[in-house]
Amino acid sequence: MEAAPTYRQQISVSWEFPVAFTLDLFAPANPVLRETACRLGENRRHRAIVYADSRVLEHQPELAAKIEGYFTAHADVLELAAPPQPVPGGEACKNDFRYAESVMRQLLELRIDRQSYVLVIGGGAVLDAIGFAAALVHRGLRLIRVPTTVLAQNDAGVGVKNAVNYLGKNALGTFAPPFAVLNDFEFLRGLPDRDWLSGVAEAFKVAIIRDRAFFAELCQAAPLYPARDFDAMTRLVAKCAALHLEHISSNGDPFEYGTARPLDFGHWSAHKLELLSNFAVSHGEAVATGVLLDSIYARDMAWISSEELEAIDLGLRQSGFALWFDWLKQRDSLGERLVFGGLRDFQEHLGGELCVTFPQGIGARFEVHQIDLGAMETALLELESRAQQVAPSLG
Repeated sequence: MEAAPTYRQQISVSWEFPVAFTLDLFAPANPVLRETACRLGENRRHRAIVYADSRVLEHQPELAAKIEGYFTAHADVLELAAPPQPVPGGEACKNDFRYAESVMRQLLELRIDRQSYVLVIGGGAVLDAIGFAAALVHRGLRLIRVPTTVLAQNDAGVGVKNAVNYLGKNALGTFAPPFAVLNDFEFLRGLPDRDWLSGVAEAFKVAIIRDRAFFAELCQAAPLYPARDFDAMTRLVAKCAALHLEHISSNGDPFEYGTARPLDFGHWSAHKLELLSNFAVSHGEAVATGVLLDSIYARDMAWISSEELEAIDLGLRQSGFALWFDWLKQRDSLGERLVFGGLRDFQEHLGGELCVTFPQGIGARFEVHQIDLGAMETALLELESRAQQVAPSLG
């Protein structure tokens, strides 16, 4: 018998989606949503369902009516399949799989098809949970993200990942690029101070490993962020989003088939800190802490200079971050810090080989495959000491 042949299949798929910045997205005269829904030239009336972060709806009680008014004003091309649906905000919607399951059930019951739209309004956790549900129904529905926080607009909302927390942070998820991302800066004005600052850490993260000039800009503007300077924050959001988009499109591995995750600089400890605190520490606060921790380690390894470390430290502290949380002190029965479990979590997620991104001077990066836990313990001790210092002025 002749050996059966082996066929080698190769498929290339091109993804394209707009990331728009606007003000007052649901004002009837604003054409952005209408043009987005019609951008494929399908000449049809598009059905849509809208999910909105309950905290956003509470803060803006007029929003649901405003959304319905927009769809009424553009009824020639848009149709709401149901009134806007509230979704629990924050990690709550990701921590209980029942929320995603209930959304999937509703999408099927309303017969939302692959040419209809799922429009999700909210912070990164809500975008993640609804995006996860939409990616599974009919193997993927058209998702339009409307991020409402700094962190979501400059990072989580522009990426290609969706997930829920299941026995670990983001343990169940999909890679599913959105149909579009519509960033409405007006949502930022009413954010609580904590959410206002949260995305600043991600800007420092991406600047440290990719863009020295942007890092300098962030350091100079750092005191403006806790002062709620709107223009400074919108500049940060737009530039940071552009850097994330550039990285996703140019790194050759948007679906993370390889072992490197450069945009997760500082995240191995950040994700673990979130879990150790039962999410009392926000993602942005944890990232700021993780970025400084890995920067101290990088200084000790001679990958960045002492001057560069001081600039990172000062920039983060003047941006309003605490940079230390006592959950980092927790140890197991053998005396090892529990946060070090974050390295094992990273290794497991990446397929068995540890790969952690570190800066190689400001604006450049490289990956390492082994962490000296003794040196990282020393870095943690220094992190705690530094966080207790008063941030100096710019002079």
